[in-house]
Amino acid sequence: MMCIKQIFSRTHRLKVGQVLGAAFTSSRCFHGEQQVSRESSALPIIHHSRYVCDLPPNHRFPMGKFPRVLHFLIKDQVITEEQVWVPEIASKELLSCVHTEEYLNDFFIGKINEQEQRRTGFPWSEGIVRRCRYETGGTVLAAEVALQRGLACSTAGGTHHAFPSYGSGYCLLNDLAVAAKYLMGVSSHKRKILIVDLDVHQGDGTAFIFKEEPCVFTFSVHCGKNFPLRKQQSDLDISLDDGMEDKEYLSTVETHLPLLLETFRPDLVLYDAGVDPHWEDELGRLRLTDQGLYQRDLYVMKTVVSRGVPVAAVIGGGYSRDNDKLALRHSILHRAATQVWRDCGM
Repeated sequence: MMCIKQIFSRTHRLKVGQVLGAAFTSSRCFHGEQQVSRESSALPIIHHSRYVCDLPPNHRFPMGKFPRVLHFLIKDQVITEEQVWVPEIASKELLSCVHTEEYLNDFFIGKINEQEQRRTGFPWSEGIVRRCRYETGGTVLAAEVALQRGLACSTAGGTHHAFPSYGSGYCLLNDLAVAAKYLMGVSSHKRKILIVDLDVHQGDGTAFIFKEEPCVFTFSVHCGKNFPLRKQQSDLDISLDDGMEDKEYLSTVETHLPLLLETFRPDLVLYDAGVDPHWEDELGRLRLTDQGLYQRDLYVMKTVVSRGVPVAAVIGGGYSRDNDKLALRHSILHRAATQVWRDCGM
């Protein structure tokens, strides 16, 4: 059921190919350690070598996928190294726009008990803190760059199960929420942000964080019988049955996305392009193919960008013991984004 938030009129629409976001001028300081030339005409890719950290042997989380996504994009000549933007580490001050001071203090110093570590799925380490902060910084930078360029993609992100005061389900900091809150706060007017979450698991943390925020609309399409067991209420939740395949899934997304864009009229879309709806995913329960994921990503980004709305995309969830196969699956997002960039003359 759709929960209608306060809808504000938008005074003007931006054209594809224009510099997007009036607040981001040529002198804007981005959350980046290293930036490509502002004159570059290629799709911005956000990546940091510290998106990874060490985990115990045979840990289920596929940490090794992050550098392999970039590896395959360059190897297959989808992108060049000159397109890569390197994010800064997210500061405690930045993270505090979403997370509680007590949680951040405990997380930073490792005051995390065994029960809390079981809930997140990760043993605490300084490395896990660092990688999560860089990952969040990457999503913030992707959103900043998207507002200027129209489209940007990170090679990580989508940690939508993290709540203000605790982590859950391999998510320790909610990068999407931090990016949305930050960008709402730094504009001359309060930006309206649509979060399109197509990870196979409901974005429960994000839904909870923004349940009373009229300027953020959370849209989640997920497998109903999958994690989390206790769902939160997004502004629009679409619960899917186990085993859904490409055609029906794409039809579901196509039914709802254009209407949301026309009624909510966002200034920015944050897109969680999780690949765990794939038929081979270890935690998925849906039956999408590689082609289905490509068509999904192409449709979402082209539909949004063609309306003059910028998109920042993150890779979301995906689970396999084969990191190379999984990384290639995640790279479908960047391949689709590259096609949108060309087709829309960006």
